Amino acid sequence: MAAIAMLPMPLRASRQCTRLNCLVISSPLVSLPLSRRGWVGLSAKEARDFSTVTLASRSRIQTSSLRKRTSVVCALESRIIGQQKRYSAQKPTDPSPQSSPPAPKKPTILSKLPNRTHENIYTVPNILTFTRLLAAPLVGYFLVHDHHVAALGLFAYAGVTDLVDGWIARRWNLQTVVGTIIDPMADKLLMTIGVACLAVNGSIPVWLAVIILGRDVGLAISAIYYRWISLPPPKTMARYWDFSLPSAEVKPTTVSKINTALQLLLVGSAIALPVLPETVISAWHLNEAMTGFQYLVAATTLWSGLSYVFSRDAVKILTKEEIQKRISRAAATNTAGKKP
Repeated sequence: MAAIAMLPMPLRASRQCTRLNCLVISSPLVSLPLSRRGWVGLSAKEARDFSTVTLASRSRIQTSSLRKRTSVVCALESRIIGQQKRYSAQKPTDPSPQSSPPAPKKPTILSKLPNRTHENIYTVPNILTFTRLLAAPLVGYFLVHDHHVAALGLFAYAGVTDLVDGWIARRWNLQTVVGTIIDPMADKLLMTIGVACLAVNGSIPVWLAVIILGRDVGLAISAIYYRWISLPPPKTMARYWDFSLPSAEVKPTTVSKINTALQLLLVGSAIALPVLPETVISAWHLNEAMTGFQYLVAATTLWSGLSYVFSRDAVKILTKEEIQKRISRAAATNTAGKKP
């Protein structure tokens, strides 16, 4: 009945007619036979049977093609969905401006560690100062054995490095608390050894050596005392000799700097005097000039010793905030210097 309902109107009206001339629309299955048959006269029963077969074949073809198209579409859709899932899995998630703010980070283990209490002591100025400390005993050895040329060379090296390390520390901001301690210590060690050996050789009078060495001994005792009282607890000998742990700062006074320069010039002159020829010494009256210079050094030595006693800014005990500030500044300077 459904096939009959889909027939054209003239064909449905053919029930009352005995014969009907009709034109059957060609289909892919019957196009060739119908093209040979042309116009034919079909009875109503034959037309109905032919139409039923044609429509059934056409419905089967349409159903199969629809199934094929549906299967192809489903396959394409599944492939597209799979590609979208893989792309969404590989694509990095960029935070959008409308996204919720990130959750606060939990404190890490490094944030719970205490602040640094040590500073970097392995700097170029400190290394140069340490070489001066090593050169001081060698100068004394050469003086005792009358090797004045070698002693004069090491003494000149110590004087040049004393000027260079200070310039480097100021130029690249490499000042450290350790440097303020070992720099004058190297100078005093060189002066102490040089003065003692020159007094033994008779190059300078003994009374001048006593004044110079007495002042240095008094300053050393004061430095030991201030280092101990300024050291944060626990006060142990290991922490006491750990110079990377700053606790106090020594600021030389102006007269002390002048006196140090005069003492170095005195020791250098006393070492170089035996190297010069006798004609030069007598022509320039260097022996008389040396005697007057010795009295000048004695006066400045006493003055510089008293300046440390009565000056309030000569020795400064550092607080915890100042120690952390110095260490942070040194760490920032070292990090900036390592960058290309």
